[in-house]
Amino acid sequence: MDEHAARVFLAAEHLGRRREFSKGTTIYRQGGAGSTFYFVVSGRVQVEIFQEDGSEFILELMGSGALMGEGPALAGLPRTATATALEPCVLIEFDYPVVKKAFAQNVEFATALMEVVAVKQWVLGMRIQFLATSRSDLRIVELLSRLASLYGDEDEGGIRIRTPLTHEQVAALTGTSRVTVTRTIMKLKSEGVILNEGRHFWVRDQSRCVRELRRVA
Repeated sequence: MDEHAARVFLAAEHLGRRREFSKGTTIYRQGGAGSTFYFVVSGRVQVEIFQEDGSEFILELMGSGALMGEGPALAGLPRTATATALEPCVLIEFDYPVVKKAFAQNVEFATALMEVVAVKQWVLGMRIQFLATSRSDLRIVELLSRLASLYGDEDEGGIRIRTPLTHEQVAALTGTSRVTVTRTIMKLKSEGVILNEGRHFWVRDQSRCVRELRRVA
């Protein structure tokens, strides 16, 4: 979400309510009903899908400025994923039937919601494309490049991803093993594409990431 859209959602707080969630709290659960969606003011949220065999697939890590839960809320369908607070979070909760009635008086908010939903659908399509490739390094490059674009701040090291990531989370987000993630990250570091210190990542050569991804797209 760009800064303008984020400001629009913050300004529309009067249409919803501010809520605080402690670390480990389930915000909404897969399969449950719900007409609410959320704007992340601060904190990190993990959105994951649980399979019938008990395995899990991390769909996304949401940081400040992210919107989540809007698909099922707008469509009136069951939740497709579970959202859990990874740390103390402040969210703005919107109830779609309520905000829908206010669209006529809040056109900018309605437009921002529509545009964010469209962008997220495009991002999901791109993720599916790269998850389908057999090249695990490209899946990891796509993830880091996307997170740098969505949740990145420029500093002397490059574009610092604000959302801390473990190698296990990167593996779950890209459908690879932890060993593969570690090997790929070491390779990308040696090539000067990224910088990694603990759970923090910097994308040092975003233009190269984009070139690599365009060759596959």
